[in-house]
Amino acid sequence: MDELAWLLPPLLLLCAQHRGARAMNDIGDYVGSNLEISWLPNLDGLIEGYARNFRPGIGGPPVNVALAIEVASIDHISEVNMEYTMTVFLHQSWRDSRLSYNHTNETLGLDSRFVDKLWLPDTFIVNAKSAWFHDVTVENKLIRLQPDGVILYSIRITSTVACDMDLAKYPMDEQECMLHLESYGYSSEDIVYYWSENQEQIHGLDKLQLAQFTITSYRFTTELMNFKSGITTVLTMTTLMVSARSSLPRASAIKALDVYFWICYVFVFAALVEYAFAHFNADYRKKQKAKVKVKEQRAEMDMKNAIVLFSLSAAGVTQELAVSRRPCRMPGNLMGSYRSVEVETGETKKQGGQGGLRGLLKPIDADTIDIYARAVFPAAFAAVNVIYWAAYTM
Repeated sequence: MDELAWLLPPLLLLCAQHRGARAMNDIGDYVGSNLEISWLPNLDGLIEGYARNFRPGIGGPPVNVALAIEVASIDHISEVNMEYTMTVFLHQSWRDSRLSYNHTNETLGLDSRFVDKLWLPDTFIVNAKSAWFHDVTVENKLIRLQPDGVILYSIRITSTVACDMDLAKYPMDEQECMLHLESYGYSSEDIVYYWSENQEQIHGLDKLQLAQFTITSYRFTTELMNFKSGITTVLTMTTLMVSARSSLPRASAIKALDVYFWICYVFVFAALVEYAFAHFNADYRKKQKAKVKVKEQRAEMDMKNAIVLFSLSAAGVTQELAVSRRPCRMPGNLMGSYRSVEVETGETKKQGGQGGLRGLLKPIDADTIDIYARAVFPAAFAAVNVIYWAAYTM
């Protein structure tokens, strides 16, 4: 075991030396190759006497700066703060004749640190709230120098930009968010910006997706559940309305989302009213049936009492008997026929009073109300939706 411990360090050292020698051989092969670099200009000679504090052609016509933007991503859009965050590659191109080297046609790619030695347009984003450059693993800057002195300068920027939004038709709104680029210190007599003609001015937007969630799979199931809704639905609608208003900026105009929430709220409240009306009618009909049943029972008792009274009178009993709480009117002589006995009931009282307004206010069966509601509510909601979407989308 001790011998193995003594052998491991030399083996590891030998492997490390072997890998280092192979790497040096690879570099040596690259350096020792016949790479033609005679066309490289003398950068020290170009920079010598170069005044980076003055623009090219100072005192003459303005410098034409060509712009192109490649959108890498749109990271965030906030309706509350009315802003959006995006990452872009800003390409700028201009000509600086002081850096021309016309003895070759090759374009020179320079290190990003060489940018500090050149004059650069002081381009800035006017409506930016914040912005920063990327510096991992080095500063994300690109510099290309052409023989005629044309410079291509590209930087990667992430910026949070203000966007004045009109939310009157939210969430069916379409917003135009601007990105204003200007020179911070130079006027139009010194710098003129224009969109590049050599490449697409703005590209990368066709590849972006702003969805917050991606559906990976879905399935359909059928569940039979009984649950009671009503005041819970009203509270849910109220919660949705409050949360929607709190997540949006304050605005004097009524938004389309508010109108739709109020439409839904009215229909939910109308459904509660329909339920209360149907329940009232059902309860009223039950009470009416109970009253009719009680009256029928009393009428039956009155009939029995009248028969007993008739029997006693026929037998010659002259003693007065109180056999009923309600007076029973017996037309003619008690000695008359049995068929002449009439009992006053509740039904006979109502025969002369029915009709008119009370007939019109006859309660409707609860099942009938529900049948009508099942047809009226969906039809009315569909009609209101047609009017709503037509008003806000046309």
